[in-house]
Amino acid sequence: MQNLAPIALFVYNRPDHTRRTLNYLQKNLLAEESRLYIFADAAKTDADKEKVEQVRQYVKTVSGFKSVRVIEREQNLGLAASIIDGVTRLVNDYGKVIVFEDDLLSSKYTLQYFNEALNRYANEEQVMHIGAYMYGLNNDKLPQTFFHHIATSWGWATWARAWKNFEPDIDKLMAQFDHEKKHRFSVENTMNFWKQMQEFKAGKNNSWAIRWYASIFLKGGLTLNPSHSLVHNIGHDGTGVHSNIENMYQVQITDKPVKQFPTIIAEDKQAHIAIRNFLKNRKGSLLQRGLRLIKQWRIKYLKKS
Repeated sequence: MQNLAPIALFVYNRPDHTRRTLNYLQKNLLAEESRLYIFADAAKTDADKEKVEQVRQYVKTVSGFKSVRVIEREQNLGLAASIIDGVTRLVNDYGKVIVFEDDLLSSKYTLQYFNEALNRYANEEQVMHIGAYMYGLNNDKLPQTFFHHIATSWGWATWARAWKNFEPDIDKLMAQFDHEKKHRFSVENTMNFWKQMQEFKAGKNNSWAIRWYASIFLKGGLTLNPSHSLVHNIGHDGTGVHSNIENMYQVQITDKPVKQFPTIIAEDKQAHIAIRNFLKNRKGSLLQRGLRLIKQWRIKYLKKS
């Protein structure tokens, strides 16, 4: 496979997670032919400096790719600004990009999937995003890949032609939503996507991902997704700046290559029902929710004590 997309990996202060992420990436079938760009953010606080330096020293030793370039931020940008800058830089240079964060374990077929899809849908304007993560849908009747309107952010890829539509201004985005759009954006009110928009506006989160999803949604864009996840997020252990302690999004990474891609550019109705049902029931019963909250509180309390 020629003309492979560059890989952007965003790291900060989690050396163990970064090491595991890179170990899995190195095992990908196209790793040795791929260019890897590692964006290492600077420490936000003095308490982060030691871990940040550990990460920086480790990524300088990484091999197993066609080339490895480490970009060390001189000042702390935060994840959102770092990703926006890094993605913009690489799509301007290469026309496309594959994006990983420091807590994502991948199948050995993940880079293959991304590059095949990037080539296959390069000129399909409506296809704006390729996701590698998928919820545990447990539906064997779904095709191997499908189109949907949500955009997952745990391992993804895009093109310069799509990324040019990214709108960072939350006010401009929110002004375009009416009641019907909010309902569909939130997958029929089964997921808190609109709440994430409101929280960003209120300064309660700094999500690039919700603005990218909104940008895609408002353009009528579609995202390609696997029915069985090619990525597993190991960041829901309380170590991440932007992650909670939870296990509802745990998945088993597929061990099969992706060989089937949709020929019709339209949202898959069966997949939509499966996603909606998963999101609606993901938190479990009231008892399960209560037990999970107690567990999260205990872990956070023990970390502080």
